[in-house]
Amino acid sequence: MHNEMISEGSATVFSNKHIQTSELPRLQELALTPISRRYRIINLSAISAIALVLLSIVTALRFQPLFELPEDLVFAYPYICSVIFGLAFLWATYHFFADTKITYAVREQDVSKQSGLIFRKLSCQPILRVQHVELNRGPLERWAGLASLQVFSAGGEMYTFEIPGLELEKAQKIRQFILDHKDVSAR
Repeated sequence: MHNEMISEGSATVFSNKHIQTSELPRLQELALTPISRRYRIINLSAISAIALVLLSIVTALRFQPLFELPEDLVFAYPYICSVIFGLAFLWATYHFFADTKITYAVREQDVSKQSGLIFRKLSCQPILRVQHVELNRGPLERWAGLASLQVFSAGGEMYTFEIPGLELEKAQKIRQFILDHKDVSAR
């Protein structure tokens, strides 16, 4: 079945033709670019720092001379340290492998991001539907020369997706490309 609507004296044409799924482009052929390796180093460093701070606080409380802790807390000290170390190890192991799986692609008409270690997720945002693009840089990202690019979809309050760990210059170029492309496409 073939639907088509043509307005007289207007350039607006509506069609709803059937498309063969075998003719659609394959997403596996999407040329994805990995994010910076420094992003993983920042994450692993932050996890290590958080674990060390927590272990230091627990150890300082355990061995402080001002007051005596209840015997149950003294007995629990090695278990608390083990739990902190175990959670930090699991968190770091996840980031060690998952951060290398974050990739992105910028094409003429859309921006895509793929991520996930166990459950893979591919998000594609048509540039014409982009409301705005934000460049975010926390203190560690500024120190490493990295930035995160947040792509906001039209009609949504939250960002559609975020591409973390981009080198600052590359993130600025992608942001400017999207903004320039929106201006050209809107005419």
